[in-house]
Amino acid sequence: MRDIARDVPADRLLVESDAPFLAPIPNRGKRNEPAYLAHTAEVLADVRGMKFKALAEHTCDNFFRVFSRAERPAGS
Repeated sequence: MRDIARDVPADRLLVESDAPFLAPIPNRGKRNEPAYLAHTAEVLADVRGMKFKALAEHTCDNFFRVFSRAERPAGS
């Protein structure tokens, strides 16, 4: 899975929390929820050799490109 995550083209990369019974470490065993998304993004940034902030900005840009009807919050 990490090899795939490393090799996905950057412009197609999103981070999501849609697996209710697969919470990331350190929350394994609990029901997954969006609040845990940062843990997944931290691992993904590490796998891709990126800083967390750079990954967050990149995936946020991808989100707004894919979901063009969504509006960015002011100041982001």
